Amino acid sequence: MSEQRIQPSERQTALALFQSMNLARKFEEKVWECFKQGQIYGTTHLAIGEEGTAAGTCLALKRQDRIYTTHRGHCHVICKGADINGMMAEMFARETGVCRGRGGSMHMIDPSAGVMGANGIVGPAPSLACGSAFAIVRHGEKDAVAAAFFGDGATGEGAVHEAMNLASVWNLPVMFVLENNGYGMSTPIATATRDTDLTKRAIPYDMEAVEVDGNDALAVYRTVSRVRETILKTSRPVLVVEHTYRISGHSKSDKNYYRSAKEIAGWKERDPILLLKNRLLRDGAATEAEIAEMTAEADRIIDDAVAYAQASPLPSVEEACHDVYREGGGCRG
Repeated sequence: MSEQRIQPSERQTALALFQSMNLARKFEEKVWECFKQGQIYGTTHLAIGEEGTAAGTCLALKRQDRIYTTHRGHCHVICKGADINGMMAEMFARETGVCRGRGGSMHMIDPSAGVMGANGIVGPAPSLACGSAFAIVRHGEKDAVAAAFFGDGATGEGAVHEAMNLASVWNLPVMFVLENNGYGMSTPIATATRDTDLTKRAIPYDMEAVEVDGNDALAVYRTVSRVRETILKTSRPVLVVEHTYRISGHSKSDKNYYRSAKEIAGWKERDPILLLKNRLLRDGAATEAEIAEMTAEADRIIDDAVAYAQASPLPSVEEACHDVYREGGGCRG
């Protein structure tokens, strides 16, 4: 089925989605390049192919909304408006990083943009989002929600179900954003769960559930915008299932042996950036020159971020234990 046309009133939104997705994609590609060159150490989990869910969701949220993301969270953090230079510096383990070089790929945070943190554990975001949602209620904030990103592989985690139950019982303004990319690491969803209709996860908690094509960034934006208004009006949590696909491997060490080249190639034809680019051109919302300019701008921003990271100082040995709990020594920092 062809995507809906971009309405004139949606032009700026569509352009913003395209810019955000490009920025997220360029960041992921540059990080992978720097890993291969030996400039970045450790590990990382890229979300190439999933930019539509990140941009569509985060651009529909407001700056005061809080998000909690996953080990595959770079795109969410970028699209929510976090500091790109600080993110890249964190990847390079520099003092100017968002966690002063201590957290790395899986622990990006920028509270000023409503990014409350990423996490290397599978499935903690829903529980943490309940905490922020409880604070929103207690502080009487009338125009804020908490959003928790998690994958299909996390839907079997007890903490996810506990969080959904708690949010429902306490009427918390939580948006549970389930990114279904079809795999938990290398395990296909049909192997891990009997019923692959993940909207049914909401039934035991008397929670509304909606689903959307996660590779259609504009559809995600429309859906999440409606859901956000529903949460604010009803003071009830909602589950949003966004169907997408991870073109990149599970981690930088993934050789993709469990997926066929044909499968990956088929999903590349549904690349969210390519889809939106074609729609922008088809509907007269952008010209080829404007597309090229936005793409070049994303390249420039990422190149500048790398230069910033490379020029930033490494953390000092003397402060290695600051901000870290030490047994017998209490908290430092």
